[in-house]
Amino acid sequence: MSLNRSDDDSQERFALGFLFALIALVVSTVVGVVVYQRGIAHAPAEQAGFAAAGAADAVQLLELAADESRVVVEDGVVKFYFATGKADLAQGGNEALAAIVEGVQAGGSAQVSGFHDATGDAARNEELAKQRAIAVRDALVALGVAEDRVVLQKPEQTLADGSNAEARRVEVLLLP
Repeated sequence: MSLNRSDDDSQERFALGFLFALIALVVSTVVGVVVYQRGIAHAPAEQAGFAAAGAADAVQLLELAADESRVVVEDGVVKFYFATGKADLAQGGNEALAAIVEGVQAGGSAQVSGFHDATGDAARNEELAKQRAIAVRDALVALGVAEDRVVLQKPEQTLADGSNAEARRVEVLLLP
């Protein structure tokens, strides 16, 4: 009987050890994923080194919450992402617009287009998309771009694809 009792004890210890190891693995995986995602979402922008001619475009993965704003440069397009109901520009916007400003000063022009998500009142969303585009235009003007060199272009479809956070954006591109 004592032999069976020690076998039961060792099996219980093994099961408890295995359970604790499994819990530790799950907890460390969750913590690792959260740290990794926050590291990407809050990484410093790569736009500072973005040059107008021949440089690789800075691409940044986005994981946006409803109350966040971001700016990224992707394939030569500067994208401002906005918090829900806001038209405030994200930090780093001036740096991200540097290549656009240089291109406009070299004879090009900037096209600014505002998009919105599908939540809430459609008319209010369109007005907010317009306010956001004007805020970006004003930032370009403040950086020395002549107002007549900035074209506010209403997209054919202002309701953007993707998640709501990705849809609330203004895109700026350099036109020749």
